Amino acid sequence: MSYQSVLGFDYGTKSIGIAIGQELTASARPLMSIKAVDGIPKWEEIGKIITEWQPDLIVVGLPLNMDGTEQEITLRAKKFGNRLNGRFGIKVVTQDERLTTADAKARLFEMGGYKALTKGQVDAMSAVLIIESYFENQHG
Repeated sequence: MSYQSVLGFDYGTKSIGIAIGQELTASARPLMSIKAVDGIPKWEEIGKIITEWQPDLIVVGLPLNMDGTEQEITLRAKKFGNRLNGRFGIKVVTQDERLTTADAKARLFEMGGYKALTKGQVDAMSAVLIIESYFENQHG
């Protein structure tokens, strides 16, 4: 089954990065970051984004410890994915995101130096990398 458009989420307790990807080109671009309060987003904001982009699939980054074990935030990210699926009826998959924050910082730095490294941009770029690593795993 192929998915045309994919919405990626970099889940965090204070901020959630969001990106949109296209499977055809296996690429993604950052959209925005939204604030979260203790991990709870404004669901109506997410609803607007889903209505606007009509994704076929949602990919949620799974923050694991470097040895691959789960931590509290891993469980919260899974719960966030389950809520997305329950609220919006779109298939949700998770993607290991152990290296994405460092990669996002490196990529943003290449694009614009330290000026580019606002927290929101890092989170949105992390969401891009979550989508891209999902695509790589599908076709690898």
